[in-house]
Amino acid sequence: MIARTLDKKLLEMTTKFPIVSLTGPRQSGKSTLLKVSFPDYQYVSLEDPDMCLFALEDPRGFLATYPDKTIIDEAQRVPELFSYLQTHVDKQGKEGMFLLAGSHNFLLMENINQSLAGRTAVLKLLPFSHNEMKQGNILPASVDEEIFKGAYPRLYDKDIYPTDYYPFYIQTYVERDVRLMKNIGDLSKFIRFIKLCAGRIGQLLNLSSLSNECGIAVSTAQAWISLLEASYIVYLLKPDYNNYAKRLVKSPKLYFYDTGLACSLLDIKEAGQVSTHFLRGGLFENLVINEFIKESYNQGNEPELYFWRDSTGNEVDLLQQVGNKQNAYEIKSGATYSQDYFKGIGKWAKLSGAEPQQCYAIYTGERGIKTSLGEVIPWNNRVQPFA
Repeated sequence: MIARTLDKKLLEMTTKFPIVSLTGPRQSGKSTLLKVSFPDYQYVSLEDPDMCLFALEDPRGFLATYPDKTIIDEAQRVPELFSYLQTHVDKQGKEGMFLLAGSHNFLLMENINQSLAGRTAVLKLLPFSHNEMKQGNILPASVDEEIFKGAYPRLYDKDIYPTDYYPFYIQTYVERDVRLMKNIGDLSKFIRFIKLCAGRIGQLLNLSSLSNECGIAVSTAQAWISLLEASYIVYLLKPDYNNYAKRLVKSPKLYFYDTGLACSLLDIKEAGQVSTHFLRGGLFENLVINEFIKESYNQGNEPELYFWRDSTGNEVDLLQQVGNKQNAYEIKSGATYSQDYFKGIGKWAKLSGAEPQQCYAIYTGERGIKTSLGEVIPWNNRVQPFA
């Protein structure tokens, strides 16, 4: 069992709320974390047809059987149960009664907002972070291997090669989860759409281009992006809207929650292909931004992350809100430092009034460098504020 950073926050929230909900991608380790962290809790999965039917047809009987200290996995499968949970926990007035887990953020949150608002803490668990893998002695040997392999726990637990894992992950996701969330007639077209998204990692989201290339309506492309977001396949990094310049790009940028999954969709078969791939820069950028997101989620916070780009091409890859200030990061897949790393950040710093100590460049080199423009941080040197 690789220790998960979220464990501390999870335990804390059970002392403050009657229900704690844990969401995240399928196979990110939610069930394992809950079982290990709460060994005295009963475990029920609503993916089990018998249990699902029991909860659906006799919710009062279900809660009489499991009145307290129960993990309910894939809870969103029986939305009717949530209103009964509300009444039950209100009557008991205790903390840490139920732990809910689910892979469908939209379905789970919809039911929580309708019935359990104010009664549950909501935490998110993504696949392993870089530091979790490092502490568990399972860290891939190189950055290209880390990009290629991704971070899903099962790959490391069962020593599965990525090309034997991700195609089945996508197949299972499409055949089970997508059908549950949305009626998509042409599943092969949907898979093509996901592959097209992988080819646009780190780029501005252009729904017209995606819809044209996939042969679907723009409204369908928008709905499918929302579906991929809700099931933790992709996320959209929003632009920063501070009026540092009048002409700012307002479209979000597209990223994947796991680079290993993205590599599979790009038909990358081995880590060696990553180093020469035309999207290597985007994949490394994706890997780094994922670490910032995991860090926030593991602390029980929503990430306050943005990018900045003006109409003349000046850009900052990542802005991190820290209190009332922002830290700026340029993310470069090269291993040799260049002053050009701070070109976009320098423009942003002049407009925003940011100090050099708010400016960073992250690269694949091994040496940390402090310059008059900002600090250069090696990818593997996991120190604050990056770690």
